[in-house]
Amino acid sequence: MGQLRAVQVFIVGHARRPGNYTVSSLSTLVNAVFAAGGPSVSGSMRAIQLKRGAAVVTELDLYDLLLRGDTRNDLRLQSGDVIFIPPVGNTVGITGEIRRPAIYELKGESKASDLLYLAGGLLPDADPRTATVEWRSARSPSGDADPVGGAGRADSRTRHARIHAVRRL
Repeated sequence: MGQLRAVQVFIVGHARRPGNYTVSSLSTLVNAVFAAGGPSVSGSMRAIQLKRGAAVVTELDLYDLLLRGDTRNDLRLQSGDVIFIPPVGNTVGITGEIRRPAIYELKGESKASDLLYLAGGLLPDADPRTATVEWRSARSPSGDADPVGGAGRADSRTRHARIHAVRRL
């Protein structure tokens, strides 16, 4: 049986531990990102780039991997590859009657149903018929409310969304 060779890759940008890494020739983009500790607090989880020469070979969205198990963009690494973790994009804090309250990074324009998916859905005792999303931004701190299935969207001004739902009795 032959010996595995090692490849050198560079992890730059907003990684927890950026630098030069020697990894197995069987390693993938995700393996290297995890070896570097993942994105830092200021790093994007939604737009990690794998570069070969001057070309971006793929862009990895860790939410796709973590929430859907999608490994489509998790390519095998080659020596000299550069992994660039850009700064975090627009974020929204989601609280309320949901399974995973947290701060999430947005990708493009997001609807209320997209946020609900990221947050794991409503709690079992929440009544979905009464669910609304309150959008808050720096410009409108009082917020606007939309039904969860409504047309309200998070955009570059959105800073917080609270999902309201009355608990079933």
